[in-house]
Amino acid sequence: MTARLRCSCGAIANPKAWACKKRDTDEADHVLQLPIPKWWVDESSQQPFVRYRRMLWSWQQAGDDGWFVATAQRLDEAVAAIDGHGFEMSPCNEHKIASHRVTIKNETGNVSGSHKARHTFGLILHLLVRERQQTTMHGTAATNKHSKRPRLAIASCGNAAVAAAVVAAAERWPLSVFVPEEANPATVSYLKELGATVEVCPRTDDHPGDPSYARFRQATQAGAVPFGCQGPDNGYTFDGGRTLGYELAEQAPDIEQIYVQVGGGALASSVFQGLSAAQSRTRLIAVQVEGCAPLARAWRRIYNLGGLPQARAQRNAVMWPWTPTPTSAASGILDDETYDWASVSEAMAASEGYPVVVPEKLICEAWDTARSATGINVSATGSAGLAGLLHDNPPANTKTAVLFTGAQF
Repeated sequence: MTARLRCSCGAIANPKAWACKKRDTDEADHVLQLPIPKWWVDESSQQPFVRYRRMLWSWQQAGDDGWFVATAQRLDEAVAAIDGHGFEMSPCNEHKIASHRVTIKNETGNVSGSHKARHTFGLILHLLVRERQQTTMHGTAATNKHSKRPRLAIASCGNAAVAAAVVAAAERWPLSVFVPEEANPATVSYLKELGATVEVCPRTDDHPGDPSYARFRQATQAGAVPFGCQGPDNGYTFDGGRTLGYELAEQAPDIEQIYVQVGGGALASSVFQGLSAAQSRTRLIAVQVEGCAPLARAWRRIYNLGGLPQARAQRNAVMWPWTPTPTSAASGILDDETYDWASVSEAMAASEGYPVVVPEKLICEAWDTARSATGINVSATGSAGLAGLLHDNPPANTKTAVLFTGAQF
């Protein structure tokens, strides 16, 4: 029997669903909860989805180690054929920046140039496991299975969209990408080259919030598979994202705190969950920009409402679209809402962490500093965690880590 997950609201999840069945029926926050796995590493492999496979929920659902390894390796080779390389453990090194010795986990050379492909690769593995289970159930292979596959959908105009398109193209799975009007034309062109269907979504005064996300929600409610990095839409997105935390736990086991840039929140939640599997006591400090800081706003309101359980029961009192229109050089973390605010808040509370809101000037200064001090071609979004560290300015002897999450194109 397929194991069942629970939602953060307590409801048992439908094993065929990607999100809680109650998500659109009440005001509570809903995210499917993947259990923290027992630590296990295959040291013979540098491919994270093979190295940490027994900690993946998709591996547990597959029930066949040989098939899973072969499938992950086949898909990785297909990704490499498109992107130039597949997945390997990304570099993690110490650098001297200002008065701090900082451990930097560098994701700029990862598949599609950011950490986002970890999420989408993990999701495609879940889809392939389900496809195999469906085939086994009927006893015969599906005829022309590619034509029968449900369309994937994502709302993004940056790294997440590119990551989704690369992974979807590797498996020849149809993908729709919903982007705002301000989307980079070069990114839109590349998405189309990868075979994605791109739909431009204008922002209107009548409907606050991200218009791309609103259109994405319409598509998933109509049957498309949520193929992005928001936990409420697809709780399985953390499965692949947690490999980043697993790597960090191996490479820098003694870090005391980590500054993680937060847009939608899945990155921070995934990293903390991955570290938790290694029983790390690392403090999580979430970084947002002054032009868009809904998580920091929610953090203050949680305690006014009596705590996280009470806040989760009335999401709209804690999390709503940021106004005015979000702005920053760190455009990749300008999500109108922190979709995974609750899981990030829970992680901060559990680790004695907190949110930091960084002035825009420091975002740009940290970006320049990051590139000059390390030689890494990181973007302003990718170095926003460093901006949080410089703004917070912890004692110089504190063992601190930041993530460089995406390259500058």
